[in-house]
Amino acid sequence: MVDLLLHGGIVIDGSGNPGFRADVAVVGDRIAAVGRLADLPAARTVDVSGLAVAPGFIDMHSHSDLQLLANPAHEAKVHQGVTLDVLGQDGLSYAPVTDEVLSDLCRQLRGWNDDPPGFDWGWRTVGEYLDRLDEGIAINAAYLAPHGTIRMIVVGMEDRPATDTELVRMRDLLATSLIEGAVGMSAGLTYAPAMYADDDELVALCEVVATHGGYYCPHHRNYGSQALEAYADCIEIARRSGVPLHYAHAHLGFPMNAGRAPELLSMIDRARAEGVEVTMDSYPYLAGCTYLHSILPSWCHVGGQDASLERLRDPGLRERLRVEIEETGSDGFQGVPVDWNTIVISSIANPQNAHLVGIDIQQAAIDADQRPIDFLCELLVEEELGTSCIEHIGNEENVREIMTHPAHMAGSDGILVGARPHPRAWGTFPRYLGHYARELGLLRIEEAVRKMTSLPALRLGFTDRGLVRPGLAADLVCFDPDAVIDRATYEDPCQKPFGIPYVFVNGVAVVDDGEHTGRLPGRALRRFSA
Repeated sequence: MVDLLLHGGIVIDGSGNPGFRADVAVVGDRIAAVGRLADLPAARTVDVSGLAVAPGFIDMHSHSDLQLLANPAHEAKVHQGVTLDVLGQDGLSYAPVTDEVLSDLCRQLRGWNDDPPGFDWGWRTVGEYLDRLDEGIAINAAYLAPHGTIRMIVVGMEDRPATDTELVRMRDLLATSLIEGAVGMSAGLTYAPAMYADDDELVALCEVVATHGGYYCPHHRNYGSQALEAYADCIEIARRSGVPLHYAHAHLGFPMNAGRAPELLSMIDRARAEGVEVTMDSYPYLAGCTYLHSILPSWCHVGGQDASLERLRDPGLRERLRVEIEETGSDGFQGVPVDWNTIVISSIANPQNAHLVGIDIQQAAIDADQRPIDFLCELLVEEELGTSCIEHIGNEENVREIMTHPAHMAGSDGILVGARPHPRAWGTFPRYLGHYARELGLLRIEEAVRKMTSLPALRLGFTDRGLVRPGLAADLVCFDPDAVIDRATYEDPCQKPFGIPYVFVNGVAVVDDGEHTGRLPGRALRRFSA
């Protein structure tokens, strides 16, 4: 007898091949059989007629590092059919860490992850963090060692190259993180302190990643005025170090990059033809989302959060900040002069500022009878940098072009905290399936599923996931291909999608007939773990 039989569905197996009618049997945490199995005895049989049965979706770019522990039911993701989040993105996360760096990170990343009072920070290494995840989460998780955090531990928040001795220590910390289970290294090269690192440092670290069989996942140095140059720089780092390259949130935003996606994709194709392994992920939305103080120029972050706050308090620096942000283009805002109408406040730390959520900086400054630069500085000081924002800077033509490339896969870049987070945290995967595949026909449904399942599993090195095949992990999602759709919007983002009634993680029902069961069968997936 099997534990579970999914009967009567159309199996879209993750390979990209056409779907086929078959039953799927599960024993324990593994798929036992796929075929005509109606007479097979089962402890539970679920009629999934009219539904597609697919591998669980893999979110290649998530910011669930802290929220997955603070709120392990993880409703935003499991209701989308996500069964694996890749954590540690953009070079900034919470392991490895020291006491001092952890304190700084909690403040710097509050707009991404919150800083829950009374939270138990009882880990310091990557291995200990992964062990903590194993204590009970709704979905599986993999982890990228964060370059920026490692640099904070060794070099601090200084704008200078690492010394040879410091680079040796960074390499050692990275190697230990990979041995303990990290699947690669991320970098956030428009965020402090990673923005202070030169390419030689990145090459030296990527050599370690390559030696240990991982991949390099950069948020590269510029998504705006020098976007294509920044993409090319990542390829050169991969070429020099021999590391596989996976671009985080591969987008081309801002008006100067409209229609330039074919140039990026041609660059990627040339690199792949020359033997450089290049893949990428993206989210199917036009707006970005990050913490608000990221738009400040790099010199404002030197020395850490306290130093940044002192600079923001200094009226003598306001004009310099205004010129760099509004006229020249801050290196924190991709080298593009900011249009304050496009920057919308999405979360705040101080409840007294709750009325600002959903308002753009230009309007908020008008309401406060201030210049935008003064409003920005005073808000960041009052919030102690704990504010996040949504940046409406995207280009639909580029989004569509990139998602059709064969090396592309899905990633939400979802930030889960705040009164009005980006809808991508709740809607990315059904949006790909419903809007872009079914409604617009840009992708076959089978190809969309491949981009969410087997392709990311291959990039991560998890050979036992990503396909509906006997012997593989029973991470499964059942969705209605004729009706699945996202319902999250910018105005009302925390909305469950429609048309995903069943989600199984390691053979356990986490979403059953559309309702979360409260089960927590997920675990940390370490590099090369079965």
